[in-house]
Amino acid sequence: MIKRAAMLPALLVLVATACTATVSGTASDDGTVVSGGGVDASFVRNTDGGSIDRLAATVITDVRTFWQQQFPAVFGKEWADLSGGYYSVDTANAEAPAPPCTDSPQDVEGNAFYCPTADVIAWDRAALLPVLRDKYGEASVMLVLAHEMGHAVQRRSGITPQAERADPERFPTILIEAMADCYAGAFVRWVADGHAQHLHAGKDRLDRALASLVSFRDPVGTSPGASGAHGDAFDRVSAFSDGFEQGAKTCSEMSVDNRRFTQRSFVDAQDRSQRGNMPFGDFLNAMVPNVAGYFTGALSGRQWPAGQPPQVRAGGHPTCPRADQGPVALCPDNATVELDQISTQQLHNEVGDYATGTVIAGRYALAVLAAAGRPQEGPDAQRALLCLTGAYTGALLTGVGEFTLSPGDLDESIQVLLAYDYPGRDIAGNAISTGYDRLAAFRVGTLRGPGSCW
Repeated sequence: MIKRAAMLPALLVLVATACTATVSGTASDDGTVVSGGGVDASFVRNTDGGSIDRLAATVITDVRTFWQQQFPAVFGKEWADLSGGYYSVDTANAEAPAPPCTDSPQDVEGNAFYCPTADVIAWDRAALLPVLRDKYGEASVMLVLAHEMGHAVQRRSGITPQAERADPERFPTILIEAMADCYAGAFVRWVADGHAQHLHAGKDRLDRALASLVSFRDPVGTSPGASGAHGDAFDRVSAFSDGFEQGAKTCSEMSVDNRRFTQRSFVDAQDRSQRGNMPFGDFLNAMVPNVAGYFTGALSGRQWPAGQPPQVRAGGHPTCPRADQGPVALCPDNATVELDQISTQQLHNEVGDYATGTVIAGRYALAVLAAAGRPQEGPDAQRALLCLTGAYTGALLTGVGEFTLSPGDLDESIQVLLAYDYPGRDIAGNAISTGYDRLAAFRVGTLRGPGSCW
């Protein structure tokens, strides 16, 4: 978070109490997405026939069926399968065969890729797919391989490496990658709707799969125009969601003219040195008057019930609300927002300052619903408060008073909304159950503003 003016005086009393990624973490069971044990992996080159390659082969089989059906409808011609085939790579074995477009198996380590010159898809079966599966569930493998097939779709639709080199302003890498994420989303929706023969994946499986997509975001501060840029977490999740909600035709029509990317570079040395994060106390002191001022304006002449916006009190776990809203809670009876300093500071340290900011903004959004005479409980209220939180966040992209978002801040929103429901809890302590749907409501406000939330 960048604060563009001198630090405000203290306003709070804090009470003391291709597509490559390095994936790490502990295993966690999220069930399977494969029905009936999957398919025979013998069509995969260099396969060991093990569970990872059977999972990959099952995904490839269903995604090929998807494009056999969808490609004629979207592009007006028949789908042609990959002429070079599919390769599994044992990157743990230096003597293993190398796939086309590489010199050694180690060139594929931690990676899955589509090579347009050889028309092949290859994946690391030793250090990528099993780690993704164990950490994020099998649906994450589905996303990765569907994304790579999306690049094959692009080649068949005329977006070739030659076209990209000839007109890089029309086909920047970040757009090419967003289209592939979008095509992956369209495929996963087809699976979720029950059309796939071998795969099944409802929205309850998407949250951790989307977390894997977040892990593939560009390093914080990467320029959107950089060669090889894939987008920040917001860009990548947004592209996937557009495909999931609107289908492959929408993906095929993406362009630099109709696509807004939120990835950005650092604008000054101090922000870069802090990785876009302010110290916890400084952040609270600066954000609270900013968010209060923004939502006062959003009321469009209506008055706060107490005559002023809620004031923040930091201490232990909130005790004022009638129901558990999480570590930050709106207290309607005394017009305050109570903040558990220990929990929020831990979130701030582990995820980033705007993870805390997203949670606080959600409580002010809930207060706005009350001031505007809107319901504060139920599904409509839950969507509205997340939408308003997104609207405030979207305004910060261009600056609201003293604030503007730093690179990485939107990623912090994505992470906290995927992992926790309390940023969107209503006055009764209830929330939208899936991170995917929480993000959908948040994205509406971020991209369309507060008028889209009522």
